[in-house]
Amino acid sequence: MNVWQPKPDEILLARAPITFATGEATRVKGMRWFRDTERRDIQHELTGWPPGPVYTAHSRGGTTARNTVKGTVMAAGAVIIGFLSSHGGNISGTPSSNVGTDTSDDQADEVNDFPVMWADPGTVARALPWQLDPARSPAKHYRTHAIVTDQRIVVVGFPYIKEDDRLIRDELLWEVPRSLIANVELRNFKVGHDAKIVFTDGSWCRVSSANRERLTRYLIEPLDFIPLETLTLAQRNTAESFAASQAPDAQPPLVKRNTCGCLRIEILAPSTVHAFFGHSGLNTVMDAHGTELRLSEYHPQDFLT
Repeated sequence: MNVWQPKPDEILLARAPITFATGEATRVKGMRWFRDTERRDIQHELTGWPPGPVYTAHSRGGTTARNTVKGTVMAAGAVIIGFLSSHGGNISGTPSSNVGTDTSDDQADEVNDFPVMWADPGTVARALPWQLDPARSPAKHYRTHAIVTDQRIVVVGFPYIKEDDRLIRDELLWEVPRSLIANVELRNFKVGHDAKIVFTDGSWCRVSSANRERLTRYLIEPLDFIPLETLTLAQRNTAESFAASQAPDAQPPLVKRNTCGCLRIEILAPSTVHAFFGHSGLNTVMDAHGTELRLSEYHPQDFLT
């Protein structure tokens, strides 16, 4: 097991599966494109990328056309959506359950076209790894996860061993400081698993995660964790006891004050990573007196600010 670890001065906040998103509207269903700001296809320009499918959008009449160039692209076949189908700037949107909608508010990029990379030469999004593309890196063989810390976003990949979902051999594929992220938008069209990550240079990507809420929470919420030393003795005892009852490598508890007035305690332990879920996170809620609340005493929204 070779699990990616944060630096000693870095706080691990989330880890979740991630791929480039996949079109759901009839015209673009099962497809994705890589575009520059003139809406030209740029996948053949992406450094180090292996050949992939060349898509043609479905006609408005419903017929389907899909072209592949023999010897330069992979053989045509069913696109493998896999098991999925990042703070430096202003962050928009709110965490929510993955509930989709049948109404698109972005016809150009969700219905008529479906770019998952929007990037001119030299921009941040152009450096994203090809392993995020389900058509080039099928999930039955290889998985990609995004890791969010208080300093950066990291993408790792590892061979998928079906017989052991916890056998992780991480390979660092890409990383970017949080300071280069300008905006994160939750995209709810159809399945409601997608997020659009906009970088400060104007480039962006559209990604999908079966655990989108966890992946984007700390890109949306302020990182206003309460220092353990400022908690009351009872609160700190509860937080540290909760952490001690988890995995041996559990990091110090993260404590946030919620709008309900209670305190959310969250624990992450690198050793608990799962190939499908990433880090599920271990949570509990305590009141102002440091008393851990039973499930019947709080609402799921108590876990959100």
